[in-house]
Amino acid sequence: MPVIELSTQVEAPLERVFDLSRSIDLHAASVSRTGEKAVSGVTSGLIGMGEEVTWRARHFGVWQHLTSRITACDRPTHFRDSMVRGAFRRFDHDHFFAADGPDATVMRDRFDFEAPLGILGRLAERWFLTAYMRRFLVERNQALKATAEGEGWRRFLPPA
Repeated sequence: MPVIELSTQVEAPLERVFDLSRSIDLHAASVSRTGEKAVSGVTSGLIGMGEEVTWRARHFGVWQHLTSRITACDRPTHFRDSMVRGAFRRFDHDHFFAADGPDATVMRDRFDFEAPLGILGRLAERWFLTAYMRRFLVERNQALKATAEGEGWRRFLPPA
């Protein structure tokens, strides 16, 4: 089963980066090329422990629904979203955050997943799915970084 690990340096405070990572609205904006939209559960604002969101998105030319739940949360250092229903056999996406000085954060992702369909799914993982998911996560992280480092974050987070 594939595991994708990424590390992203963000020049913004820990709490801001953590909360932006839980923003339904920022996620939708960051992956707009897939037409991704939250259609049930938490559909805007920040998602929290035990809450679910169902996304509708177009991947590989097919409209799909995927529901994930926040199954672990230790603000502001870690949260996990796990698939409840969707196209994967399963996935767990751990988000880790560590301060790197007063106004910088190291954001680490660990995306652990399995495709459905047995041997066909394992071949898909090897041939294209792992690379596709890595690009998807990198794209999302770059949008989050740009938002956190500029003034755009104010659009997605409530005033302190």
